[in-house]
Amino acid sequence: MITPILMLGAGRMGGAMIEGWLAAGAFDGRELMIRDPFPGPAALAAQAAGAVLNPPDADLARAKTVVLGVKPQIWREAAAETAAWLGSGAVIVSIAAGVKAGDIAKAFGGRCVARVMPTTAAAIGQGTASLYADDPAALARAHALFEPLGAVVDLTDEALMHAATAVSGSSPAYLYAFIEALEAAGVAAGLSPKEAQRLARSTLTGAAALLAHTGEDPAELRRQVTSPGGTTQAALDVLLAALPDLMRDAVAAAVRRSKELGA
Repeated sequence: MITPILMLGAGRMGGAMIEGWLAAGAFDGRELMIRDPFPGPAALAAQAAGAVLNPPDADLARAKTVVLGVKPQIWREAAAETAAWLGSGAVIVSIAAGVKAGDIAKAFGGRCVARVMPTTAAAIGQGTASLYADDPAALARAHALFEPLGAVVDLTDEALMHAATAVSGSSPAYLYAFIEALEAAGVAAGLSPKEAQRLARSTLTGAAALLAHTGEDPAELRRQVTSPGGTTQAALDVLLAALPDLMRDAVAAAVRRSKELGA
């Protein structure tokens, strides 16, 4: 049995998971318990759907699955406050960046642990989750939680979670930063802010949808829209002079920070 699910923290990512589960009908609100001192809209909506918000300690023994969704800097506090109250069979599913499964298992009294690096598009069923667990039951539990929320990728080595964090968990922010810069460049070229916003956002979301629909290699799609000597080629001559090295440096920086958070 996977439920009740205890959410330790329901911030941006935990809230996205709750929204996605409720929208997909994957779990009923009554199957959720949420601990968060400052509950946001997702937690409050779940409460309205029957979830127990900030249950007393004694009720935590009912939890079959515990989602560790607090910030990495305070995960030990959350574990110390809850571990003693949990049932012996509870499975811990952590979305805390950088924190090793072994450390989590130790803090939670030796319970089985799965690590997951998800994305906030889980709220609309379009998330991506990187999963790792050395225990098959814990991995199956993580699959049950995240398959209703989008794509899942199993990692064979826990050390790869750092790279998955950099390439997937953090990368929506890279795209949003790119869109911000493109909109600003459009305004600098003479478009109104509204025109630049609509053109940049609709074009890039359409391009992403086409990539998903066709399954084509992105390099091939790039070639298809790039005429030799044309305007796109002129822009790419600027972008590709710096972008590969820039992305490698960005991913490397995120990997370093992920390792620091788990130290």
